[in-house]
Amino acid sequence: MKRSLYSRSARRGVGETPAAVEKPRERAWRRLYTRHEKALLVLGGALVALGIVFGQAAFTSPAPELTQDDIDRAVARTLEKKPVPSPAIKAYQQVRGSIVRVTAIGELIAFDAHVHGSTGTGVVIVDRGVILTNLHVVANASRVRVMFENGLEADAAVVSRHPENDLAVLQAQQVPDDLKAATLGAAKDLVEGEHVTAVGFPYGIGPSVSAGVVSGLRRQYASPDGERHLSNLIQFDAAANPGSSGGPLVNAAGEVVGIVTAILSPGERPGFSGIAFAVPIETAAGAAGLPPL
Repeated sequence: MKRSLYSRSARRGVGETPAAVEKPRERAWRRLYTRHEKALLVLGGALVALGIVFGQAAFTSPAPELTQDDIDRAVARTLEKKPVPSPAIKAYQQVRGSIVRVTAIGELIAFDAHVHGSTGTGVVIVDRGVILTNLHVVANASRVRVMFENGLEADAAVVSRHPENDLAVLQAQQVPDDLKAATLGAAKDLVEGEHVTAVGFPYGIGPSVSAGVVSGLRRQYASPDGERHLSNLIQFDAAANPGSSGGPLVNAAGEVVGIVTAILSPGERPGFSGIAFAVPIETAAGAAGLPPL
């Protein structure tokens, strides 16, 4: 019995108490905590965050399902506050800096007291001052003047004539420093019912903007005097009148897809009746020597 008691005392150490034995264990736990303190803090934070998320989910009701009626009502309320702008607004903003008023002066041209000559429209297709218009606008002119959006007026030379398509190409002798050419689209992609905008100087007033749709494609036109027989035309119903000739027909993207060339006027005096025609821009651009679109 004495031997057994002595063995236990020897293992524990003379004079050691149970509390003294626990101190090394406590220091070992502290060293372990210190070594992994950051990892334990991250783990603890993640557990707390998960607890918050699941706690919120438990007390949050599911979002209600949206029906088509809900969407329609929301759209209607938005449109009441901010109406969608007309496609004609974008179309005009895209081409307005490229529109010119064309005035033809000559003895054989009917005199207009308001503009001192015959008035038509043109559109800049090259920023150095190359302009497309109708041949019938400048056919008998001894002098051609163009006026740009900023008010600059300059003489222009007729550098090319294409009677088979009623087209003429002008070169302005002076141009604004910031002149921009219109963007040309593709008339071959047009479909009946598509929105189009016509810009010009009807009766010398303008630039004037009118909107409509493509009424037909590949139309024929013969002028009342028999001098013009045109084919493969775009028919449209945007308002056009004398003075609109040579102006651009523009799609909703603001691209020029045609050159306004004629109106169908059943009365003795020319005026718009809802039927107008434009030369496709592929034909007009080719007349100006531009590559195919």
